[in-house]
Amino acid sequence: MDIKDTARPLDGSGVSAFLRSLPAKPLLLGLGEARHFVGELGELRNEIFRHLVEHEGYRSFAIESDCLMGLVVDDYITTGAGTLDDVMERGFSHSFGAFPANRELVRWMRAYNEEHDEKLRFFGFDGPLEYWAASPRQALTALYALLDGPLPCTRETLDTLLGPDERWENEATAMDPSQSIGQSADAQRLRLIADDLVALLDTQAPRLSAEDREQAALYGRTAVGLLRYHYWMADASQERWARLSALRDAMMAANLRAIAEQGPALVFASNLHLQRNKTLMPFGDQTLEWWSAGAIAEAHLGDRYAFLASAFGTAGDNTPPPDTVEGVLSALPWDHSLIDARRLAQAVTKLAPRISHDFAYFPLDPAQLDMIDGIVFLKQAVKLKKLG
Repeated sequence: MDIKDTARPLDGSGVSAFLRSLPAKPLLLGLGEARHFVGELGELRNEIFRHLVEHEGYRSFAIESDCLMGLVVDDYITTGAGTLDDVMERGFSHSFGAFPANRELVRWMRAYNEEHDEKLRFFGFDGPLEYWAASPRQALTALYALLDGPLPCTRETLDTLLGPDERWENEATAMDPSQSIGQSADAQRLRLIADDLVALLDTQAPRLSAEDREQAALYGRTAVGLLRYHYWMADASQERWARLSALRDAMMAANLRAIAEQGPALVFASNLHLQRNKTLMPFGDQTLEWWSAGAIAEAHLGDRYAFLASAFGTAGDNTPPPDTVEGVLSALPWDHSLIDARRLAQAVTKLAPRISHDFAYFPLDPAQLDMIDGIVFLKQAVKLKKLG
């Protein structure tokens, strides 16, 4: 089989043909990033999303960014609250608000909503965390405010147990578990309160509006997830980082399942978070293993989850060897291609993994091609933001 028989130009008709080739229309269509902050990929993503909205009935966009900060963006695109500058500063984590393609996406979504009755939605689906984690204050107090009595504690008790946010958000906890308060008496009591509040939400769901139920569920998931994450931040065992990595992806997956309930969504995140196979990552003298958010989401959604990985040929000044997946795909005649990954796996054999000297770029593993639905391939990626 010629590799051209597995590929088509990446355009609107190609995206629609790809969707029709799947066993079911996905509720979540994952578009993975081989590397964050690649200008060409962000621009292509925006084109793909516009086509999905205008021709395939998609109404939601989700990105690997803080789920609570994402509420700021969603409010802006649905109601016009705030200014674009303010939203880009306050509505994204991980510096994603400074990425030009994200700004253009938010601008376009707001303009679309001004002209259409059926509104587009925006979601962050990452937890409020990095290697360390945010205070659970915002999630807990927002959930508390939406509920009616009898509540498990007073607001004053909740504030006392939370204490200053600085003691939760100490970045030193990433490398020093002893500095985490996640297993303190206050944190343990807060975990019980969070559990009680989430249970109370179920009992009071009928009195809440659909919007309040959606937000309360998000606050509940986030509060419980953050307190669980902080608990294991205080763990000093060798399994600490594998557990924390797994918990982060589990939080992502829970948010993705809630987003899927809103209708078909395009999900944009690292290939590693959206892939179906178990993630293996070298970390010091050990290799961490955990299931990604995509793998967890598919376990619940089945064929209503689909995954497009991205890959680049020449990235900056690095050209792929011809015996790698990226090297083979570089022979395609188009600058941007959409490849049927499973057919490609049948067409090519004995390929070598590409070795990346860019720590932020994750090449495709030829052994995992049959776990991917499709590949968005850019023959050249030159708009690379330097990291670190």
